Parts: sequence; structure tokens; C-alpha cells
Amino acid sequence: MYSFLPYEHRFVNRHEERSMSREHVNHADLVRFADERVNLKREDATDLRAQANRLRDRLETYLADHPDFALRKMLLSGSLAKGTALKSISDIDVGCYVSSDSAPEKITDLVDWLAKKLETAFPNFKPEQIKRKTYSVSVNFITTGNEVDIVPILYTGDPQWRGDLVSQDTGERLMTSVPMHLDFIRKRKAANDKHYAQVVRFMKFWSQRLKQQDENFRFKSFMIELIVAYLADRGLVFSDYPSALAQVFAFIANDDFETAIAFSDYYDPKSCTAQGVPVRIWDPVNNKNNVSALYTVQNKDRIVEAALDAGDAIDSALRAITKGETVRYWQKIFGPTFNV
Repeated sequence: MYSFLPYEHRFVNRHEERSMSREHVNHADLVRFADERVNLKREDATDLRAQANRLRDRLETYLADHPDFALRKMLLSGSLAKGTALKSISDIDVGCYVSSDSAPEKITDLVDWLAKKLETAFPNFKPEQIKRKTYSVSVNFITTGNEVDIVPILYTGDPQWRGDLVSQDTGERLMTSVPMHLDFIRKRKAANDKHYAQVVRFMKFWSQRLKQQDENFRFKSFMIELIVAYLADRGLVFSDYPSALAQVFAFIANDDFETAIAFSDYYDPKSCTAQGVPVRIWDPVNNKNNVSALYTVQNKDRIVEAALDAGDAIDSALRAITKGETVRYWQKIFGPTFNV
């Protein structure tokens, strides 16, 4: 059974009943921190996108001369395409649509096959620039040191660019669509100005710090994007960052992942079914893909406990009397680089 939040429980600010102290750390302070420490700079994002686009353009040039070539299209994907990339981004994600009738299905063979096709399409690249990984092929740009991570998508000609991705978790084939995923995020960004993407980046920054501290802490960025999208669709206002973050953490901590998160953009959420799994967060373009299917009770509990701690830290920061005390509470969430 699904436990979507009833309408009457959609977002009442849990801080409305008491005065929130913003004297020492306020929305503008979080904006400045994001610009300095969290967000990928716009010019850096432009440079990274340009590198991915150069690969795309080279492939299209090759395709013009070799129309039957098995690689059909490259599309920028991941956080860089969605506008949710952090300053610490390490690689550029690209989906590469490949003709499924000529590509092998076994992932090790598929990756090797893709690497050889890339070597054919990009003859100017040195062999050491194209590296085979477990589920993808990386292309390294020598001049910048940037790495493009190319993930194969088995494609049969669907006009919305639906294709099959080989799951990094299980090795099974999963339907996906890069343009449909990007449209999904684009709608939430359009409805919430710049604030949806910024709250996602704050949450990813918090999660990344926890992963560095605890190797057993797992929280996919995709899951974060979908949780924040779910709350946005139910009326959570993101324009005040201390309040928005407090409510995102409160939802995770209080809900304990009892709610099944799914979306109606491309299917009926009631069509999503899963039993015996502690976390149910559904891919918005594929009602058969619970993106959190492999998360254990222990994984779930770590996220919930961390969210509870973060929410408590924000509560304490909003009650703190001195600036130093307020900053220390925010540092519990964002680390020692947070300052105002």
C-alpha cells in the first residue's frame, strides 16, 4: 500500500509557531555560502558542457559520413545537464545511445564494444584517453584533465529517446530516457525559480560530507532530487533556505521513508508496486524502476538519523543567542567551511 501524504499534511512550516532568529545566519548568508563553496561556477559549468558537446559534435560529424554507425547519439546527462552540479564535480555524465541490434547485452562485452566504437569515431584520441570502466567508458581530455563518463543506452529508435540502461546496481536492463528525465527536472525548476536546484545542491553537499565521514552512508543524488521534487509538487516553498532545508530534513526524519515517492508525469503512480523493501522512490520515467530498491533497513536508518541530526542543528541554530553558536550549529550540517 502507498502512503502518499494526505492533502491536509502538505507543508505547514513547523517553525511558524515561534519566532525564527535570523540575526546571525539568514537566507542571504546561505546564498553566499552556496556561491562560494557549494555551487559549480557558471563559467566552469559552461566549459564542462562545451567539452561534452565537442564529443557530441564529433560523433554527429562521423555519423554524417557513416550513417549506419552503431552509435546513434550522445546526450549530456547527470547533474551538469540538470543544473544541480556541485563545485566538487569530478566527471561529466553523457548518455550514449547505441543500436541495440548490433550491441552485445552482457555489460562487460558492451563496455568493451563501446570503447572500440569510440576509438573508431574519435581517431585523434590516444588509446590511454579512452578507458573501460565497470559500466561505462571514460574519455579524458588531456588539455583540461576533465573526464567524460559515457554510459551506453541500448536504443531501438523510440522518438522520445527511450532506451535500456544496464543497471549499475544489478546488471539488469532498465528503461530510461535522458530527455524525459531532463524535462522532469526542468518542470520543477520552472515552478520554483532557481530555488529547487539550490535546495537539491545543499542536500547533496550535506550528503557528500556524510559519505566522506562514513563509508557505510549511502544516499544517491538521484534520490535527493526526487525527494525534493516530491515536496515541491506538494507545496513546499523553497525561497527561504533555512526554512526549506529544515522542512526537507523534517520530512525525511518524520516520514522514515514510509511514503512511496512516485510521479504522474509519465505514468500513473498507482502502477508502481514493490513489496518487502524499506525505501520506495520511483524513477519518474519508469514505473518498474525503484531507484532505492537495494537500500537496506540499515541504509535507511542512517539517512533518517542524519536528517534528524541536521534538523535538530537547524532548530538549535535558529534559537542560538550568539553568532558563534549559530555558526557552529550550521557547521554540523555543512562542515567547518561554513562561515558568515
